[in-house]
Amino acid sequence: MTAKNRTRPNCSIARTLEIVGDRWSLLILREAHNGITRFADFRDLLAIAPNILTARLNALVEAGILERREYREDGARGRIDYHLTPSGEDLKLVLGALQQWGDVHAPRSEGPTVIRRDVATGEEIGVAFVDPHGQAVDSDNVNFEPVVGGPADRYAAWR
Repeated sequence: MTAKNRTRPNCSIARTLEIVGDRWSLLILREAHNGITRFADFRDLLAIAPNILTARLNALVEAGILERREYREDGARGRIDYHLTPSGEDLKLVLGALQQWGDVHAPRSEGPTVIRRDVATGEEIGVAFVDPHGQAVDSDNVNFEPVVGGPADRYAAWR
């Protein structure tokens, strides 16, 4: 059974992973957030096979995360490049969280390769849960609570 003919999962995490849950898609998104838009640049920077890159770019476009735009250099044929949509821009937080986790739990001996900084102040920043007032909340104080009676409510049958 392919992903196309299955029922979509109820879980937001599972649905998201169906779209961006493989290594190549996340690395393509990392590069897109760094300003890369052209097929050849993705291919060269990631050392990815063209057929795999084509499949991942197509999937990200189909999901509305990237959009194709035509461009033409002087004297050359028209080509396509790939730009983040607002949906794709929103994945910056996910990439930052993955990076932050990796820096802590799977660090390089030489230290991080990228540091997240506030554009306005230059201060180093981290990814965090925040309350409605914008205050950081320690992850120990965060609970993923199923909506009562919803599909993730594993206890609904026992109530």
